[in-house]
Amino acid sequence: MRMIHQLKVGDAAPDFTVKDHNGNDVPLSSFKGQKNVLLAFFPLAFTPV
Repeated sequence: MRMIHQLKVGDAAPDFTVKDHNGNDVPLSSFKGQKNVLLAFFPLAFTPV
């Protein structure tokens, strides 16, 4: 079972990995100290609703 942690405003984001447009894994930690990262969620995006 996967545990879900609730973040509060000001908490550091946990490290996670996503795929880029070429299918390569990109971990959040690869940007540490180099760039700011903005993460946005779009509920219902790409759905027929």
